Amino acid sequence: MNKTHAFRLKPGNDLKKEIESYVRMNNLQAGWISCGVGSLTDYNIRFANQPEGSKNSGHFEIVSLTGTVSVNGSHIHITISDSKGKTIGGHLLDGNLIYTTAEL
Repeated sequence: MNKTHAFRLKPGNDLKKEIESYVRMNNLQAGWISCGVGSLTDYNIRFANQPEGSKNSGHFEIVSLTGTVSVNGSHIHITISDSKGKTIGGHLLDGNLIYTTAEL
């Protein structure tokens, strides 16, 4: 049975932790994020072929959020832009804090 889930996160929430919590609460076995938008005050993203995440604080728009989710593990990518339009993306890590909202 296919089911669509849509939810909104609030300011100060950790994006990845809240997604993982939602996945556990709803016992999602094989899901995917088709769309995600919102804003962040802090980001922590692991860029391609890098061992550690890259962090920064400020105001960032979530331009894209996509990936697979499961109680057995998730693989989520995020793309964000800053106030000058500079855009970066990579693997979503813990420590991405919501500014105004995030909607998935």
